[in-house]
Amino acid sequence: MSMDDIKIDPAMMGRLARALIFICGADHAATKALKLASESGAERDIKAARAQFLKLKSSDRSAALTMVKDE
Repeated sequence: MSMDDIKIDPAMMGRLARALIFICGADHAATKALKLASESGAERDIKAARAQFLKLKSSDRSAALTMVKDE
């Protein structure tokens, strides 16, 4: 599963943020960006969250996507 395979909406961003809290911590830039995007729903915030998510190590991205896939 990749970012292109999932629907990027505020609900998905919230689920990814919760997964990243476990993987990277609540203070990580990607976690914060995803949380903000899930709360605001603004296209600008979603775009920034996606960019932060893609900066993660591939193993962290895969782990987060696996966690939200099972929800």
